[in-house]
Amino acid sequence: MNNQVYDVIILGGGPSGLTAAIYTARANLSTLVLAGNPPGGQLMLTSEVENFPGFPQGIDGPQLIAGMRSQAEKFSAKCVNENALEILGSFTDGFTVASDTGAFYLARTVIIATGAVAKWLELPNEQRLRGRGVSACATCDGFFFKGKVIAVVGGGDAAMEEATYLTKYAEKVYVLVRSDKDAMKASKIMQAKAFANPKLEFKFHTAITDVLGENSVEGLEVQDTQTGGKSIMNDVRGLFVAIGHKPNTDFLKNAEMVALGKFGYALLKEGTYTHALAEGVFLAGDVSDWKYRQAITASGFGCMAAMDCEKFIAERSAHAKD
Repeated sequence: MNNQVYDVIILGGGPSGLTAAIYTARANLSTLVLAGNPPGGQLMLTSEVENFPGFPQGIDGPQLIAGMRSQAEKFSAKCVNENALEILGSFTDGFTVASDTGAFYLARTVIIATGAVAKWLELPNEQRLRGRGVSACATCDGFFFKGKVIAVVGGGDAAMEEATYLTKYAEKVYVLVRSDKDAMKASKIMQAKAFANPKLEFKFHTAITDVLGENSVEGLEVQDTQTGGKSIMNDVRGLFVAIGHKPNTDFLKNAEMVALGKFGYALLKEGTYTHALAEGVFLAGDVSDWKYRQAITASGFGCMAAMDCEKFIAERSAHAKD
């Protein structure tokens, strides 16, 4: 066990965790970042980010993460490519973070910024074509599909929102739903809005069995869920998967210091912006944010958590001297 006691250990190496590290390290708090393995979060799988302020020509996701990490390290934050397996202890007794390398780290406070991952369809070519026509974020990637025919898979509110948003750019958007219309999970008001959009075409009882194309999406192979018959949608040039996200909170399920909601998202302590249930534990980014899920909002969340953490440590240190 490393006997150094860090002022703060940050779990997660995406924009929320690294922004938090920039702020805590710059505030002269000894900072350790468990950046994940592989590190960097969802941005590492994003070929181009066009909506992060300050980069008018856009920037590659990995390049943006590398810059954030370098900036955190400039202020003496230590970053290691490890995953947290467990958090033990309390603010009073000190926190211990167990890593997947077998290491144990000690800290006064912890910021949890482990993010979330999109749920995928697990198709043969889906992962290979991510960033080349397959996406899980309309806000991030919709702009690249101006004038094209694309498809959204999903029958919930998120899918209706994504599909409606994409009509701003696409010539036509197919909405592929495994069930029939009556079994859709989307709210009635979201359904009504989507059905009224002339650029949306719904295909019910339709499941995707593969994404076609070598270097980009050139079509979809789909199956009728009633008859089992397969067909090819040759006109589709982009696929947006909107079947939900999964927060990276499995390692917290037995931790009493963080409350988890119905879908596994870490819950903020009532009346706070970044505090978790336990004293000295803070939340940042998509691990808690089920709604916005943008790099810039994650960074802002990380900044807030870092500032709250700094204030918490200062107040507790002053109290200890009294």
